Amino acid sequence: MEGRRVVVVSALQFSCSDEVSTNVDKAEKFVRDAHSKGANIILIQELFEGYYFCQAQREDYFKRAKPYKEHPTILRMQKLAKELGVVIPVSFFEEANNAHYNSIAVIDADGTDLGLYRKSHIPDGPGYQEKFYFNPGDTGFKVFETKFAKIGVAICWDQWFPEAARAMVLQGAEILFYPTAIGSEPQDDGLDSRDHWKRVMQGHAGANLVPLVASNRVGKEVIVTEHGNSTITFYGNSFIAGPTGEILSSANDKDEDVLIEKFDLDQIKSKRHSWGIFRDRRPDLYKALLTLDGRSPSV
Repeated sequence: MEGRRVVVVSALQFSCSDEVSTNVDKAEKFVRDAHSKGANIILIQELFEGYYFCQAQREDYFKRAKPYKEHPTILRMQKLAKELGVVIPVSFFEEANNAHYNSIAVIDADGTDLGLYRKSHIPDGPGYQEKFYFNPGDTGFKVFETKFAKIGVAICWDQWFPEAARAMVLQGAEILFYPTAIGSEPQDDGLDSRDHWKRVMQGHAGANLVPLVASNRVGKEVIVTEHGNSTITFYGNSFIAGPTGEILSSANDKDEDVLIEKFDLDQIKSKRHSWGIFRDRRPDLYKALLTLDGRSPSV
């Protein structure tokens, strides 16, 4: 139908080396591939400039952080976005004076930097020791008004929290994007979270009636730690879900891939409004969400 708002989204999935230039070159190649297939908004995986270094607590890895302004990878992606006319959320390790963040800059289709989101939920467990490197984000959950859609972007561990997805959609997000780095658990070879990981985000899409895009890396990465080598095999499984949580496109756990899906945002908006989930919300009954233990502050 003439005048309808249709957007094509893409999730990229690739393995990383530990050389920044090689990884950024690869990211550009995959962005160009996605663009050639019609993509308007293209999601690159979390911290794609190198290995997922949070397997170890190492002082030297702080040298990987760079300030937001004049960040070379962001500047390069701004040029690429402007050339191709696409939107690119760019994940990077941010240095902000004495603070450090796991951050995303959202680049619009004309190359404009629309602003910054800093990861809110910071994990701390074997192989995923992010609290050593990252301060908790201070931006709050945000929505970015791009050329093609209003988008919400959160990062990896954020994707396990339904409150984050709901907060972005309440602010007008029409599509949710989650760049990710997740795989095996170094302390437990038998623990495989991939299906749980997907189902949680499918729930966010279905509960909010918005499409959702998740991009993860693949490949085995070995990091030297103070206790010997730590290894994670990243399980990929990047996917694009529709507004009822249905998986429309998905990658496997080994191969590099470019996923593409098209959405009619006006049609989805009509469905979201008619379904009544936002009409029937009861924020007055959700005060327990503001406490750590679910009890009234007066208890």
